[in-house]
Amino acid sequence: MKVILLQDIEKLGKKYDLKHVADGHARNFLLPKNLVKPATEENLKWLEVQKEAIRQKSEEELKKVQGIASSLDGLEIILPMKIGEKEQLFEAVTAQKITEKLKEQGFEIKKTQIVLKDPIKELGEFPIKIQLGHNLEAEIKLIIVEEKTE
Repeated sequence: MKVILLQDIEKLGKKYDLKHVADGHARNFLLPKNLVKPATEENLKWLEVQKEAIRQKSEEELKKVQGIASSLDGLEIILPMKIGEKEQLFEAVTAQKITEKLKEQGFEIKKTQIVLKDPIKELGEFPIKIQLGHNLEAEIKLIIVEEKTE
């Protein structure tokens, strides 16, 4: 029996795949649990509509991510930090701090998207990679300067 998967099923396939399964398996297990739909002509038309909607959503998301990547790429962020007598930072700069600074500038970036091997513990300029999904990356320049106290 040919069926359309309504969700990912381990060892069978991914959501909206068209699969051939044993009649008994489909009737006794997959259909009663609403895991599949029979591959009738009407359901195949429904499947095409679903796939088209997913494709359009993916294209829109890609355009959005490309826009974010182009506006982020080459951006310089200045981060004032308190320093000690020997020019070391009182606290390390982590992905969370970078995320907060980007949020102040209007970018919604998660800390998991920031590629940072180790927290930064010194003054200077550092290239920071940001992974944006759809295999897109942007690179910003983080400039850590001494916080001026008055």
